[in-house]
Amino acid sequence: MDLGGRSAIVTGGAGGLGEATVRRLVDLGMRVVVFDRDAGRAEALAKEIGDDAAAIGGDVLDDEDVAAAIAAAGSLGPLTVLVNVAGGGVGGGRTVARDGTPHDKDAFVQTVELNVVATFNMTRFAAAAMGGNEPDEDGQRGVIVNTGSLAGLEGKAGQLAYGTAKAAVLGMTLPLARDLAPMGIRVCAIAPGTMGTPVMLGALEHLKHDPAEGVLQPKRMGYPDEFALLVESIVRNPYLNGENIRLDGGLRFTAK
Repeated sequence: MDLGGRSAIVTGGAGGLGEATVRRLVDLGMRVVVFDRDAGRAEALAKEIGDDAAAIGGDVLDDEDVAAAIAAAGSLGPLTVLVNVAGGGVGGGRTVARDGTPHDKDAFVQTVELNVVATFNMTRFAAAAMGGNEPDEDGQRGVIVNTGSLAGLEGKAGQLAYGTAKAAVLGMTLPLARDLAPMGIRVCAIAPGTMGTPVMLGALEHLKHDPAEGVLQPKRMGYPDEFALLVESIVRNPYLNGENIRLDGGLRFTAK
């Protein structure tokens, strides 16, 4: 697929993985909408990049904000790529804490909304927009890349809400790919392990263990640009579809 003159949206585009993805897609010749709840950071990134980027401050759960992001992308070129990076967690903990307190229900629900409902909401509107594109020689009209997590495959104790939410994101991949295949839209997801984002790097001094422990090779946390490189591979390879791809240096979580 020739990406020149086409547009993309990256949700959570002002964060670590999102920013790296925005920059890589621009390097590929795309024009990118940085869609993030932190409007200031989104605007700063778009301003730095220049004419090939636009910023939308808003919430992926808000239909009007999503519509604004899609309209902004359409003004830059045919919306062809969506990368759903936005997510996160609201608290954590075990199903029953050591003091006997049950897991907070609101934190569980909010974590599911931040990851699963948000990914679904952005995807449904973006896919509808992509459906109007002219297909390429393979019949492709667009590509959607979602963000799961290693926690969604083998969540540790205390990751019930986050692990459940990311497992659901990964569980969406194949049904989405099957739903959208008649429209010429491919769907894959990335399941990162421990990534060296600014948030993670900022939390290092408070962690009780080395977050890179267990990584086989290279023995370090992943770089955000390595996530962006995998996004590029998915976008550029027309035969990648319906797949969840681990990005973890061979890391396998232990139970604790």
